[in-house]
Amino acid sequence: MKQRGRRARTAARSSSHGARAERLAPYVLVAPAVLIIVVLRLWPLVLGVNFSFTGDGELNGSPVGLSNYLELAGDPLFRTSLRNVGLLVLLLPVAVAIPGLLATFIYLRVPGHRVYRSVYFFPAVLSPVIVGAIFNLMLGFDGPLNAVLGSIGAGPIDWLGDPGIAMFTVVGVHIWATFGMALVVFLAGFSTLDASLLDAARMDGASLRQIIWHVIIPSLTRTIQFVFVTTMIGMLTSMFGLLFIMTSGGPEGSTYLPEYYIWHQQGQMNRPALASAASTVLFVVMLVVGLLQITLLRRTGRQD
Repeated sequence: MKQRGRRARTAARSSSHGARAERLAPYVLVAPAVLIIVVLRLWPLVLGVNFSFTGDGELNGSPVGLSNYLELAGDPLFRTSLRNVGLLVLLLPVAVAIPGLLATFIYLRVPGHRVYRSVYFFPAVLSPVIVGAIFNLMLGFDGPLNAVLGSIGAGPIDWLGDPGIAMFTVVGVHIWATFGMALVVFLAGFSTLDASLLDAARMDGASLRQIIWHVIIPSLTRTIQFVFVTTMIGMLTSMFGLLFIMTSGGPEGSTYLPEYYIWHQQGQMNRPALASAASTVLFVVMLVVGLLQITLLRRTGRQD
C-alpha cells in the first residue's frame, strides 16, 4: 500500500510538472522573438522619441521641450510631406486593387497565367535606384513616352518637372515596382479559398464582377487587411530611393515625404534631433492610419 501511495504521488508530481512545462512552453518559444523586438525595435524607438525633445547644434543634448515639434508645424516642407501622405492614403486602394485583380485573374487561370506570375513579380527584385534610373529615361521631357504622345498629337508632358503631377508619377512608378510582393500575398490567400464557392457562384450564373465582389473579397478579408497595412507602410517608408533618383524632393518640394524630409534634416542639415521629431510624427501617422484601415476593413467585412 505504501509503495502504491508513493507511485501515485510520483505520478501526480510528474503530471503537475508536465502541465506546468506545457503552459510555459509557448512563452519560452516566443521569448527570443520578443527580446529581439524589444532590443532592436522598441528600445531604439524610445530613445528616438526621447532624443526628439533635445536640441541641435549648440543645444545638443539639452532639453528643449516641444521646440522641435513646433518647428515642424511651421515648416512648409514638412507640411507638404504630410499632405503627400494624405495623397498616398487616397491612392492606396489603387495600389491594393491592382495586385488583387491580377492575382484574381491568375487564380482563375487566364491564358498565360504561369508567365504572368513571373513577369509581374520581376520588378520587385529590382533596386529602386535601377527603377528610378530607367523611368528617368522613359519619362524625361524628351524621352520615349513623350515621343509617343507627340506622334499622336497629345503634346509633351513634364512628368517629373510639373509640381502638379510629379508626385503622382513617382507613386505610379512605386506601385509598378512593388506590387509583385502584394501579388504573392494575394495568391497565398487564394490558396485558402474554398473552390466550391466559386463553382456554386458559376452554376448560379454569377458574373465575374459578382464573383469578385460577393465571393472572393469576403473570403479574403484578412489577406486584404494585411496587404492594405503593409502596402501603406511600404509607401511611407520605402520610396526614398525613387524620390532621391527621380526628383530629389522637387520640383519646389512637391514630392517630399516624411522619410525624405528626415534624411534631409539628418544628413544634409545636420539636425538629428529635428529628424527624430519628424520620425516620431511619421510613426504616429503610420500607427493611426494602420489602425483606421483595420477598423474600416473589419466593419466592411462584417457588413458583407
